[in-house]
Amino acid sequence: MKSMTLTALREAYLSSQSTPAEVLADIRERSQQYAGHNIWIHALSETEVQPYLDGLNDKPIDSFPLWGIPFAVKDNIDLAGVPTTAACEAFAYTPQVNATVVQKLIDAGAIPVGKTNLDQFATGLNGTRSPFGECHNAFNPDYISGGSSSGSAVSVALGLASFSLGTDTAGSGRVPACFNNLVGLKPTKGLLSATGLVPACRSLDCISIFALNSADANAVLACAEGYDAADGYSRKNTYSNSPRHFGERAGALTIGVIPEAQLKFFGDEGYENAYRKTLGALKNSGISLKEIDYAPFDEAARLLYEGPWVSERYLAIEDLIKTNPDALLPVIRTIIEPGGEHKAVDLFLAEYRLEALKRICTAQLEDIDCVLTPTAGRLFTIAELLEEPIKRNSELGYYTNFMNLLDMTSVAVPTSFTDDGLPFGVTLVGPAFSDRALLSIAQRIQSLLPLPSGAEAAVSLNLAQPTVADQSHIEVAVCGAHLEGLPLNWQLTERGARLAESTTTSPFYRMYALAGGPPFRPGLIRDEANGAAIDVEVWRLPSSEFGSFVANIPAPLGIGKVELVDGRWVSGFICEPYGVDGAEEITGLGGWRRYMAGKSA
Repeated sequence: MKSMTLTALREAYLSSQSTPAEVLADIRERSQQYAGHNIWIHALSETEVQPYLDGLNDKPIDSFPLWGIPFAVKDNIDLAGVPTTAACEAFAYTPQVNATVVQKLIDAGAIPVGKTNLDQFATGLNGTRSPFGECHNAFNPDYISGGSSSGSAVSVALGLASFSLGTDTAGSGRVPACFNNLVGLKPTKGLLSATGLVPACRSLDCISIFALNSADANAVLACAEGYDAADGYSRKNTYSNSPRHFGERAGALTIGVIPEAQLKFFGDEGYENAYRKTLGALKNSGISLKEIDYAPFDEAARLLYEGPWVSERYLAIEDLIKTNPDALLPVIRTIIEPGGEHKAVDLFLAEYRLEALKRICTAQLEDIDCVLTPTAGRLFTIAELLEEPIKRNSELGYYTNFMNLLDMTSVAVPTSFTDDGLPFGVTLVGPAFSDRALLSIAQRIQSLLPLPSGAEAAVSLNLAQPTVADQSHIEVAVCGAHLEGLPLNWQLTERGARLAESTTTSPFYRMYALAGGPPFRPGLIRDEANGAAIDVEVWRLPSSEFGSFVANIPAPLGIGKVELVDGRWVSGFICEPYGVDGAEEITGLGGWRRYMAGKSA
């Protein structure tokens, strides 16, 4: 099998080693070998694929980032001219237009391979709940693939697509990624349009992306994202979350982890060992680990199926469940049918509790770069899952179900294999619009713990990426009235800034007490010949507040780059040279506090 990463395929096309037609023909042939995995509900025929290949003739490869790249589509997302079944033939319809995200990918040059199997109506995390057959794990067919985006994940793992679209309401874009050695991106809610998606829980649904590595996930996200006025839940992206901010995360990292007493592996010793091995490798690399309280996340997770949100699943198929309930698999009907019984009072009570939990959980993200959890606590065999389908499916969601209820973003990233050769991975969690930040941390982890791509051991990942820094905050060095406890410090604290460290500049600065006041202010001038080290504080200011902070700084002061004693250059207060005319030089005091102490004495 040839490497199916975006980079590898693009290089093969540019060097004329292969063509998209040859790649698609090879995929059709190999799909027959994996027929027993029940990956496809509808695999496109040679005739059905040809119009997409013909469309490449008018698209120069240099101008289309996904030119000739094959992708799979979960069969609850519309592909024009192909039935959308949501794994229920009685529900099926044939759309005349593509889902918005599918169209964006085709416009970028990607070629659809087919519609993939799923847990019926995207209800499940295991991949066994389909009348089209249980979808089998890419590494060992005795094990579950994970769901509900089962076929989407397995198609990429087995090299039948370079990437795929799934959905993720409760974990369906992450659990199958873990079980099949893939990156699984659950984007910020509303970042990808849901137009053309059969809803599961419309207020929570996300179209998700399965890819062979973090760089591919970022490239696909860049083509798929975009505000859609036709989707009432669509949201515009932020600058700090744009594609240009993806890379390999550099610098210090603090990652939140779950305390020992709150971890659950449901008897899977292999997964437990793999998790501890992963944490050990991260810690040994210099990444700081800080425990968080997982209890409020877990309580929020239980609201998804134990609370009134199951009514959204009922609403999505209300006509079918009223007129033809036997069309649903018994386990799906058992889960969804009670959703028609909830009252408005139930929803409001749950909403009140959810808002309280959201505040508690979000507060825990403030001093860390992300949260890390096992993606799943156990990989079940198909037989084990079918023995207790609801209980064990619920166990699969222990680390996933809270995500969309709390409006958080996540990336599942593979990190190791168990002694039995089964894939294991972790999930990185952050606030909304932290997609690129999480993908960049995932990129660092994949560089630290390199693995093969998907299920093909001979294919290595191409991991080289530029380094990037934290985009959520800006470090600002202050040396005067903005120091902690001084008159203008409120301009930082009221914008959510936090003190990161007290240090000094490099020994190349002179400090002056400027005229005017109160408040009295110093001026910092760089002088490499006659300077000294000056006391400063470094504050971490939210990037969104930086502009308003700078706008209030009066002349002759401004924000430039200040060199610290450790050699770092950070944003900080500097002074125009004209501002020190007639000012009192106080360099010899080494800092503003000493000057003010002497002034008040």
